[in-house]
Amino acid sequence: MPRFAPHPQRRPALITGASSGIGAATATLLAASGHPVALGARRAHKCEEIAATIRASGGEAVACALDVADSDSVKGFVSAATEAFGDPEIVISGAGDLDATRVHELDSEAFAAQLQVHLVGAHRLVSHVVPGMVARGRGDIVFVSSDVVRVPRTRMGAYVAAKNGVEGMTRAMAMELEGTGVRASVVRPGPTMTGMGMSWDAETTGAVLEDWVKWGVARHPYFLRPEDVATAIAAVVHTPRGTHLTLVEVQPEAAVDKEKR
Repeated sequence: MPRFAPHPQRRPALITGASSGIGAATATLLAASGHPVALGARRAHKCEEIAATIRASGGEAVACALDVADSDSVKGFVSAATEAFGDPEIVISGAGDLDATRVHELDSEAFAAQLQVHLVGAHRLVSHVVPGMVARGRGDIVFVSSDVVRVPRTRMGAYVAAKNGVEGMTRAMAMELEGTGVRASVVRPGPTMTGMGMSWDAETTGAVLEDWVKWGVARHPYFLRPEDVATAIAAVVHTPRGTHLTLVEVQPEAAVDKEKR
């Protein structure tokens, strides 16, 4: 007899920040694996475009407007997703953006706004979904973090603080959830080619990259693709029950140096 009943074949998934980048790639990959996906983001029209593509490929997908900084919006998202596909089995928390401003030059309201999205927003999702998972005795929650927790970046102080908070919250949750059948995990990407930071002007982008070089965090020019991170997220939630991948860090591989071969 197995120690744990296996995952159901069909596991409804909630994905925040799903209008582009890692969230969109994760929704597409999970849907291709047979899981219904609810895509949530402020840009609901973008989520609908992705959901339509998934449905055209034979998958199950629904798009919902979602602002994780608004409790009523989170509650509505969870309710709509549950009505469409049933109780959530998988939750991927990845909504957010970042502001390239030095900590001492960032006003407190803007600092708090980033914490609201990345950290408090993640908790809002947890508070609406995890109690039901505990009652059912199974579920996966994956928080998309960042390697800024391990190697902080300048001009991203609020983002660094928020992601440290997310990982601390996840560690506490994993302890609290032990023995419930619910797994809380972190996927921690390195530099990834997503929409985050794409609104910066050339001067800001140049200053950020110069600081990365100065502090030794730009070893090579390669970035992860969103699909690379999605693959790691899928690996976490597809890990058989009885095993818990608590933290997976994903880094871009450098090009092969022929002189080292």
